[in-house]
Amino acid sequence: MKDSSFKWFYRFGLLLLALLCILVFFKVQFLWLPVIYMFLKALLPFFIAAFITYLLHPLIEKTHDKGVPRPLAILLIYIIFFGGIGFGAYKSYPIFVEQVKDLNEQLPHFTDTYRHWVESIHDRTTSLPNGVHEKIEGSIDDVEATLNVWLTKVAEGLKSLITSFLILIIIPFIVFYMLKDFSSIKKATAYVTPKKWHKPGERFLSDVNESLGNYIRGQFFVCLIIGVIATAALWFFHVPYALLLGFIIGVTNIIPYFGPIIGAVPAAIIAATISIKLVITIVIIIFVLQFLEGNVLSPLIVGKSLHIHPLFIMLALLLGGEFGGVLGLILAVPILAVIKISILHIRSYTLKH
Repeated sequence: MKDSSFKWFYRFGLLLLALLCILVFFKVQFLWLPVIYMFLKALLPFFIAAFITYLLHPLIEKTHDKGVPRPLAILLIYIIFFGGIGFGAYKSYPIFVEQVKDLNEQLPHFTDTYRHWVESIHDRTTSLPNGVHEKIEGSIDDVEATLNVWLTKVAEGLKSLITSFLILIIIPFIVFYMLKDFSSIKKATAYVTPKKWHKPGERFLSDVNESLGNYIRGQFFVCLIIGVIATAALWFFHVPYALLLGFIIGVTNIIPYFGPIIGAVPAAIIAATISIKLVITIVIIIFVLQFLEGNVLSPLIVGKSLHIHPLFIMLALLLGGEFGGVLGLILAVPILAVIKISILHIRSYTLKH
């Protein structure tokens, strides 16, 4: 009896000590958090390079399987990928900068138009009952607050991207060496991993690659096609800043379900300052793009690679957006896919043992 009581107090004491350590750890985060941020910032080019290597390596393997020597296959895929990015940036950069500059100059006009709308809504709703009028005013305030948060996050992200340009410029060099020494990196990883984890680890990574790899590669390709079609459609209907808005639609399309709506908001706001007809045109363009992606591009290119119910995907997106903002929305589905595969492997291992 005494032994069991002692064990209970001992475990309870350990639990309290653990909770105290966690509390102290978070209380002194001002000491360790800047160090972690600095460490992650230094590793960012390596993470991005590893991701690009992950995307390109299957293409190199397929090219090599067709009889092309591996060094030549690496060089060929490398030149096509970074050469294509470089050529696209070279051709679109002047137009992109000009449109951003013009948009910046037109911001006062957009602000005045928005204020006119708000005043008009305020005047029209003053005759309504106080409860209804206050609800409308509150809704406008909520929309303004949300837009302000999103715009701040986007501005901070762009600023961070520009300041990190010198760091990001070394990514092509890291990618080249990762592609060249891919087999050596795999051997080194296997060497530092315990032997009993080799086979389960290989099966786990194979399942992740089969499910998540196909999804990511397909999704990127779909986003590229959607971005090009959106830019062409906006340009055809004389929507201002077609390249900039098409780029936003293409990038946000990586977020399932909510992405096209998020991407359409800037285009709809700009179109609303010109005419209602143009807003309707934007809505039709987005509807057509959604139909094209959902019924043609995604089934053809991405397929059902994740095998996850849409409700779980939506829940993951809501949680990702809440905790991680835009980045959380982008990473939500890949993280959910890895969690799903991890649970299946843990369940399989538990049943066997």
